[in-house]
Amino acid sequence: MPDFLIEAMAKKPDRKRTIIADNRKARYNFEIGEVMEAGIALTGTEVKSLRQSKANIAESYVSPEGGEIWLINANIPQYLQASRFNHEPRRPRKLLLHKREIAKLIVAAQQRGMAIVPLKLYFNDRGVAKVEIALARGKKLHDKRETEKKRDWQREQARLLRERG
Repeated sequence: MPDFLIEAMAKKPDRKRTIIADNRKARYNFEIGEVMEAGIALTGTEVKSLRQSKANIAESYVSPEGGEIWLINANIPQYLQASRFNHEPRRPRKLLLHKREIAKLIVAAQQRGMAIVPLKLYFNDRGVAKVEIALARGKKLHDKRETEKKRDWQREQARLLRERG
């Protein structure tokens, strides 16, 4: 096989994601484990509202119910141009995953006591709305303090290095 084909196959395509909402508090409150991407079942007005980057997943969580995975309490505001065909802003939304992934998440949530946390809501390179979810374990107060110390020290290090040149 020619070298240029091998190089082209080895390079990963640049992933261009348009991030709509980011759950920054999740990384502070939880120890993030395995991360996976899930599709999300939306109505037309929800997609139009997301295209305007109007969404909030800070207070949302993922819940396994009836053999399915649901995104609960995610706020996608109503699309103003849609009159009577609008959606409810905080309705539960079904997440689209393979059966194996759903089974893995359900087992982790029920048996190992882990939480399923939404991290990001974004449009992928093909323009499809996706949610990045993670298996996570809640941090204790002393773990949160340790994270805060590390972050402060790294910020201080960066400042000192900038001042030195």
